[in-house]
Amino acid sequence: MIKKVLIVDDEPDIRELLEITLGRMGLATGSVANLASARNALQETDFQLCLTDMRLPDGDGIELVEYIQQQFSNIPVAVITAHGSTETAIRALKAGAFDFVSKPVDLQKLRDLINSALRLSTAVDESEQASDVASDAGKATITGNSPKVRTLREQISKVARSQAPIFISGESGAGKELAARAIHQQSSRRSGPFVAVNCGAIPHELIESELFGHLKGSFTGADKNKAGLFQAANGGTLFLDEVADLPLQAQVKLLRVIQEKAVRPVGSDAEVAIDVRLLSATHKNLADEIDKDKLRQDLYFRINVIELAVPALRERREDIPEIATSILERIANDNQSPVCQLTESGLLALSEYSFPGNVRELENILQRAATLCESNTITAENLEFIEPAGNQSLNAPHASNNDSSSASTGSSPGDTQPSPAVVSDDEQLEIDENFSLEKHLETIEIQAIEKALQETRWNKTAAAKKLGMSFRSLRYRLKKLGLD
Repeated sequence: MIKKVLIVDDEPDIRELLEITLGRMGLATGSVANLASARNALQETDFQLCLTDMRLPDGDGIELVEYIQQQFSNIPVAVITAHGSTETAIRALKAGAFDFVSKPVDLQKLRDLINSALRLSTAVDESEQASDVASDAGKATITGNSPKVRTLREQISKVARSQAPIFISGESGAGKELAARAIHQQSSRRSGPFVAVNCGAIPHELIESELFGHLKGSFTGADKNKAGLFQAANGGTLFLDEVADLPLQAQVKLLRVIQEKAVRPVGSDAEVAIDVRLLSATHKNLADEIDKDKLRQDLYFRINVIELAVPALRERREDIPEIATSILERIANDNQSPVCQLTESGLLALSEYSFPGNVRELENILQRAATLCESNTITAENLEFIEPAGNQSLNAPHASNNDSSSASTGSSPGDTQPSPAVVSDDEQLEIDENFSLEKHLETIEIQAIEKALQETRWNKTAAAKKLGMSFRSLRYRLKKLGLD
């Protein structure tokens, strides 16, 4: 069946240009000059896409976007905006537009947009297959049936139909990347690549090369051309985790990439067009980062067109039994062993814990318990919890009654902050204008890790056990603190 596109623009020349372009793509078109005619056309004909100008004689394109969202929600709408009208484009995306294209219209970008939108239209016709995310083991599965999770799934289903940049907020370990994967897999881009990158894990001097690519000889060590992550995600989705950790210079270039839909590799004078859906996330408060001059406000408005909040695990405790069962089944599958079963005491202990590290911490706890339990049965005694700041651990064999309890920093969910007991009891803490709590806690952490390493003769596995964390977590902290 030939797909049909509705063109809404009061300029005959623009309508003719769009009709010719779409005709060469093998598409049928219907053209009208105002809102009233567009509404009539939508009632009379089945369209698979609508292209509308922002300024119309009897209203604006936002009104048409909202009308189609209410009456014909399966039809993607793309808005044609004036060049450089960022605010207008963001308004259109917030209203539910699939995407936007700026005047003068770049025909290649327009073709890419149309192809992507029509893939989405096809996906809607195959909605049963597209929505059955949980049935496929290779798909991103958001486990649980609590009200907050049901709301999250509904929001994901809705935002997946747009090309708008999405900002995913939530605590560390809550499942922000899982939500990003679910958006990708329910979108028109699901056949394209999904590329996830932790911005905080890339050295600042390499961030531009990693994101945008570089040419051979552009800097010392650049012995060949390299495509960046944006190019690797072309035709698909790029997920920038911990986006607030990007240095300001990289933020400027990222802003231009979003606006121009093109990247300029390091050392190149030419830009390379890209077709990428951008998703970003951080556990930080973006408004606070702006106040601290660590995040550009204009970038904030571009990446936060639509916000998606992932709830903390303690906000959906009723999902814990189902999530725990799913995790234990995965552990058994990975280890090719019988599935461990949680007793009532084990489930009760899990339901009463606060989980500062969220689902990631639950995975770590169950991984330890599955390894140490007897007869594939996990009881409360097999579960090791670390309460945040100052609370005694619920069941931690490594801690005696005289030990100070560990504190969770949130930097790596499920890990513990080394005990402040390494600081002398006689030491007087001076808080002046130069005081930094973050640096103070970092110093305490370094002291505790160094002490554990010295006492274990630099055996990292033994030191990790002594500190009440996994070897992987200790390795992460050593690298973060510059001790590796």
